[in-house]
Amino acid sequence: MAKISPVAAKYIVHSTIFIEGIVDRPDVIGAIFGQTEGLLGNDLELRELQRSGKIGRIEVNVNTISGKTKGEIIIPSSLDKTETAIVAAALEIIQRIGPCNAKIEVKKIEDIRISKRSFVVERAKVLLRELTDNTLPDSQELSYEVSQSVRMMEVVDYGREKLAAGPSIDESDEIVVVEGRADVLTLLKHGFKNAISMNGTSCPQTIKDLSRKKTVTVFVDGDRGGDLIIRELLSVSEIDFVCKAPDGKEVEELTKKEIHKALRGRITAEQAKMDLGIDDEGVLKEEVQKKHMLDRNSLQQNNIRKNIPPSNGSRINPKYQKPQQSSSSSLPSLPSSQRQIASDKKLSSGEKKIFKETIENLFGTRGACIFDQKLSILGKVPLSELTSTVRSLNGGIYAITLDGTIDIELVRLAEKLDIAHLIGTGSKVKETQKVNILTEDKL
Repeated sequence: MAKISPVAAKYIVHSTIFIEGIVDRPDVIGAIFGQTEGLLGNDLELRELQRSGKIGRIEVNVNTISGKTKGEIIIPSSLDKTETAIVAAALEIIQRIGPCNAKIEVKKIEDIRISKRSFVVERAKVLLRELTDNTLPDSQELSYEVSQSVRMMEVVDYGREKLAAGPSIDESDEIVVVEGRADVLTLLKHGFKNAISMNGTSCPQTIKDLSRKKTVTVFVDGDRGGDLIIRELLSVSEIDFVCKAPDGKEVEELTKKEIHKALRGRITAEQAKMDLGIDDEGVLKEEVQKKHMLDRNSLQQNNIRKNIPPSNGSRINPKYQKPQQSSSSSLPSLPSSQRQIASDKKLSSGEKKIFKETIENLFGTRGACIFDQKLSILGKVPLSELTSTVRSLNGGIYAITLDGTIDIELVRLAEKLDIAHLIGTGSKVKETQKVNILTEDKL
């Protein structure tokens, strides 16, 4: 008798059997063939279907417990789904097997092609993943190596100092000055062909010449060495813009996104001088102020010596001179201006009323108002733009009210620009000599 393998079948009929008695497997198979004989016609006769190979071997698995038999019947089929469903339904007409009552129930008809299709999909996923992991990275790496070598070939030696530079230095109206050759390669890799390196901390003559003809942006590492290079370039060349890598990072370590972000956030040379606290010669303004202070104290001491009368026409008595020197050196350098600032800290009732109303109007806006000497509002800006706006005004500010906390950075900026009053919802800074700090509860 012909057999059909479950692998070659299209459908498999799964059914359960319950018998109220003890029977064996041949009894069940005999009942299936005997009780369905002639029921479905010659075309669907189970014996003929099995002989032609359209129905496979009928599997019967039974188990007897406590005088009752339970089990399952599995029939593989290569018929179409309609004929398979008819054959499956014919099994449920069997009500007796031998002398015992029986009940057969078809649980499901399994489509073998669905499970095969699921296997194909899962296997295809595995093969595609292997293809992606093993093949594509090789081609990408090859492409990267080729493009990298081409970009490295594009680096040229520019000027008499033979500085490493991109190929578009002469054609471009703007250039980017970086610290070393590795930085030029990094910018080339990300499409910037107008970069040129300094090859050190001192400014080469080629950079100075280029700065007079082109728009120059300095792009340095985010460390103290970068600040020193900026000071050097600002003092000896005509720099237009300045930008730095994030703190603690070098230009050669940056990704393409970080490079674009840094260049978009570049600041003007004048702004860089204010941020670094240097003058046009690259010298720290604090050092200049200290030098002026020492010169002023020295001049005061010389004047004191000249105004001290001699004793009995003789030379100046050293014992008389020392207390004069100590008293003069202990005097503050600008006592009158400090007393004037201290007196200006007191707000009039009208000023308090204006500032209080402004703070109330700013509540919840995270903004700030900038006032001039006439208490006219110069502008309203978000807190995120307050520092840059104040620096751009570069003086003429009398007071600032803000919906936020006053921090040390804002206080130092106010001292630098001679701003008299800072009024905020809170303060992290105590009272200072130069700036009057007020919070909302003190108005």
